[in-house]
Amino acid sequence: MDKWKSTLDAVSTIPDGAVLMIGGFMGCGTPNGLVEELVRQGTRDLTVIANDTARPGVGIGKLIDARRVRKLIVSHIGTNPETQRQMIAGEVEVELVPQGTLAERVRAGGSGLGAVVTPTGVGTLVAEGKRTIDIDGATFLVELPLKADFALINAKRADRSGNLEYALTARNFNPLMALAAATVIAEVETIASAGVICPDTAVTPHVVVDCLVAAE
Repeated sequence: MDKWKSTLDAVSTIPDGAVLMIGGFMGCGTPNGLVEELVRQGTRDLTVIANDTARPGVGIGKLIDARRVRKLIVSHIGTNPETQRQMIAGEVEVELVPQGTLAERVRAGGSGLGAVVTPTGVGTLVAEGKRTIDIDGATFLVELPLKADFALINAKRADRSGNLEYALTARNFNPLMALAAATVIAEVETIASAGVICPDTAVTPHVVVDCLVAAE
């Protein structure tokens, strides 16, 4: 089955109010073409699950600049004063999650786990309103899995089936998010012929990738 679409057609399947996971770390490994097309198409009221919001004009920062995000679930807001301004003004809801916990909650969502049990955040603001559990005399927070309607991810290379490889630290959250969303749209930099990406080395298998677009 041919999974390749234009960026325009792929993004047009994302409705207002969707929950998105977007890969990247301060813009590195972010599918910039998909983000830019979201802005161009006017998609709004989005919930974005990501590591950060980069900075103005970069990566997810473009969605923030265009005021298309209703809620953020992130480990930090990046070096983005516009996110800070919108957060303080109450224009965007921000849930801050410790970075390791965020990664584990996404992984749990993709693995079908019921929760993540972690000591991170115990006794801090992170723990407010959350369940705890005692194990061997230590207290742990019970953190719930994260899932999304769409995962927008970036990959270095894909074959025609949709097996994906990543480049160094641009890998970051992308493989985890590819497992935790109902629909996975991958923006790739290089298209490989069939058989070039060995199943043993594919980081994200084609069976979880729904749509491929070429990075411009």
